[in-house]
Amino acid sequence: MDFDYVVMPVIILALGMLIIWLSVRRMRSLSTKAHPTWRKVAERFAFSIVVFLAVAVVGSSSFNAIALHRFWALNPAPGRIVEIDGHKMHIYCTGSGSPTIVLEAGAGNDSVVWRGVQPVLSKTTRVCSYDRAGSGWSDKVPGPRDADHVADQLHQLLTQVGITDPVVLMGHSIGGIYLRDYATRFPQQVEGLVLVDSATPFQDKAPGMEGGRLGPPFWVVSVAMKAGVPRLLGMCTEGAKGTEDRIRKLQAEANCRLHSGVMSAEVDSFDQSSQQTVRSGPYGALAILVISHDPSKMPTPHTQQDMNRQKAWSRMQEDLKKLSTRSRRVVAKGSMHDVMLDRPDLIENEVPLFIEQIRGTVPQPTNYGSTITE
Repeated sequence: MDFDYVVMPVIILALGMLIIWLSVRRMRSLSTKAHPTWRKVAERFAFSIVVFLAVAVVGSSSFNAIALHRFWALNPAPGRIVEIDGHKMHIYCTGSGSPTIVLEAGAGNDSVVWRGVQPVLSKTTRVCSYDRAGSGWSDKVPGPRDADHVADQLHQLLTQVGITDPVVLMGHSIGGIYLRDYATRFPQQVEGLVLVDSATPFQDKAPGMEGGRLGPPFWVVSVAMKAGVPRLLGMCTEGAKGTEDRIRKLQAEANCRLHSGVMSAEVDSFDQSSQQTVRSGPYGALAILVISHDPSKMPTPHTQQDMNRQKAWSRMQEDLKKLSTRSRRVVAKGSMHDVMLDRPDLIENEVPLFIEQIRGTVPQPTNYGSTITE
């Protein structure tokens, strides 16, 4: 966060002040120029707009940086900070019991995204959320950000904090790719997988995924975050529904702290991560729970391409059941991609049941291979 929300705001401030100074200087010099009146008026108007925009961007970026640093200074990292290969990594464990659930966030998110559901899941067993290198409270590390590297660092982290028994890995979006890699590389350490609207290898090349609602270019999003635009739009004040105010505020502030460097590196490495995991599995009789967003929940307005992408995504979610003979899929009715934020109640009901089934304390499902909507 130091570069994006310390160095960049300072650079924006310096550039903004330079632009303002040059613009005011030019406007003052117009009275000595032998230009037609219309040109002087036009230039003064244009430079006034430039000054206004520069002041707005400088003010927004500075306020956002100050607000972020104040908030996170008052909310230090919970749990533990441990050193992995000379770099600090953050992990936060709550509850007790076995198997431990390890929570893996999607691209651009960190452990905070799980903060709403973690306390409830902790009533059933020990739950650990962590920050991948470069996100949340974890240091950036040099080198690639592909699935093999992420899985290796997670394995070192769990070993360092003494989690050596088999775990249940629970990952959202691109996190699902990383956990599949982990399960392939360390099969004796994995007792189950929970794939929450998980990405799939080479998904962008799947039939039906072409075009559609891709959103603005990444660089535009990154610049807008550094300029504090999300805060101006009120995105830093509302967190997930159904959670307590403190957690809602924590998640909302996390929305305004995009880890652009690591997110860009993970997206750039997606093909490599896909190559590393495209042949991962099947995992025999490993317990797998697939939780997907509602394919009927469409953006407004939406196009035919959007509808095609939704159908293609749903097909890929359905294919995830082929990873095990003990898998089933639950579609979260009314949810978009961030199921843990849109439908925390479903996560909080299905995952504890999944853990009890692994423990053998409740009957095994009779509907392996099925898909239901809840």
